[in-house]
Amino acid sequence: MTESTWTRRRVDKHDRLSAIARCVDGKVIEPARLLGALEGLLRPGDRVALEGDNQKQADFLSRTLAQCDPGKVNGLHMLISSVSRPEHLDLFEQKIAATLDLAYAGPQSVRIAQMVEDGQVRIGAIHTYVELYARMFTDLTPNVALLCATKADRDGNLFTGPNTEDTPTIAEATAFRDGVVLVQADEIVDTGELPRVDIPGDWVDLVVEADRPFALEPLFTRDPRLIGPVEILKAMIAIRGVYERHQVTSLNHGIGFDTAAIELLLPTYGAQLGLKGKIAKHWTLNPHPTLIPAIESGWVESIHCFGGEAGMERYTAARPDVFFTGRDGSLRSNRVLCQLAGQYAVDMFIGSSLQIDRDANSSTVTEGRLPGFGGAPNMGHDPHGRRHSSAAWLSLAHGEAYALRGRKLVVQIAQTFQKGGIPTFVESLDAVEVGKNAGMPIPPVMIYGDDVSHVVTEEGVAYLYKAPSLTDRRAALSAIAGVTPVGLGADAARTEQLRRDGLVAFPEDLGIAARQADRSLLAARSIEDLVAWSGGLYDPPAQFRDW
Repeated sequence: MTESTWTRRRVDKHDRLSAIARCVDGKVIEPARLLGALEGLLRPGDRVALEGDNQKQADFLSRTLAQCDPGKVNGLHMLISSVSRPEHLDLFEQKIAATLDLAYAGPQSVRIAQMVEDGQVRIGAIHTYVELYARMFTDLTPNVALLCATKADRDGNLFTGPNTEDTPTIAEATAFRDGVVLVQADEIVDTGELPRVDIPGDWVDLVVEADRPFALEPLFTRDPRLIGPVEILKAMIAIRGVYERHQVTSLNHGIGFDTAAIELLLPTYGAQLGLKGKIAKHWTLNPHPTLIPAIESGWVESIHCFGGEAGMERYTAARPDVFFTGRDGSLRSNRVLCQLAGQYAVDMFIGSSLQIDRDANSSTVTEGRLPGFGGAPNMGHDPHGRRHSSAAWLSLAHGEAYALRGRKLVVQIAQTFQKGGIPTFVESLDAVEVGKNAGMPIPPVMIYGDDVSHVVTEEGVAYLYKAPSLTDRRAALSAIAGVTPVGLGADAARTEQLRRDGLVAFPEDLGIAARQADRSLLAARSIEDLVAWSGGLYDPPAQFRDW
């Protein structure tokens, strides 16, 4: 074979960069030349990785890409972990893009569902975050990656600051298979002026200074004012019936008011139970503002983060004993590594869902909404590859002899009914029909029921891992599903037997009275309280300020 047979990708990259040489000074593209550079770089059918995730967005690049001439740039195969911005879908309406692989689409979930139904978007797959990034190292390697950073120097070295997140992973997948890495930076500085180098310039081909700082959503901020007695009751049930019972020391919390309530109850209700130093010490999660009181009270030993959180930059920098930070003081986040830690290194995942069926399968995909899953399926399952032991893991031990092993706690916490009287617990997930109508080979289930070990509602907790049969699992879930379609199937006598056998616990079985679930138990009752707990280091975004 000739040498050129083995260097086609390298030659292609050289040709692409040569085609836009007039737009570039060294590695720097003038902002006014970005549109021409994109039209010169991209080829029909290219795989294009467009950052970002559920918070951080390369929005200068995405807005400019949407301005491309479809006669020049078309048929793109987009790899977008979070379809969060309108122009992400404008690309498909304008026929610049044709195929989409994604992990999450929360803000655009209704629009994307309609576009899939109308045939405007062809879905490759709905992935988890780690799954999508892993495929970038196998069969979905990008031809071009469009990324973002806080600062870049003229040699292409990048400082990503507290929102490093997915940038190193996508850059590596692209750079080392001769793809083109183009990065928007909030600021371009001279060589040697970066606070630290998070990604070396050897991985980066082109940089452009953005017209404004990249978009960052405060996705994990929850205002304690919106946490009421029902959320507090569920939090008490979870702490008493799961955290304390299994001595959970390492864990991940999903997004939501339920887990925020748990965080705010640790310094109060958790302390009353004498649990400080016994539970909730090591965390994999974004820097939740509602975790500030627990950190300040000495509950938390370590937190590794998927990404940053708007307004938490000064606080994380001031707590290097807890957070992973660089010499410059800023947080070092990494979505892939934190997802792996959440998969293999923690004892428990606890999160919520929009629908749960009678077998405890759950999904956020409902009729007319296609939001994706983010990282929940990565962390919301029992990884059979785990080999290290812990008290919590062993508390769910099963099997015999050489097959004896522990199990990760996978907990669903949900209210039996959502706003508008919509039941959370249903006979069949909407995802089944949505998947069928969209031509998906399998239904878009988020977390499979056989991985779920516990379900917590305001009615109590179902210890599904204890159930000897599918019939028992269904009965236990029905017992705490309230007057939903699933809960109406509960049999009173059977429920009492499940309580005696320890498969179901109601609040009174855990020593909890519903009247105790009062906002006075919250360590902070407002965003302003969180600022005070932080010593003024937390700087909440404007939409959360009412003072």
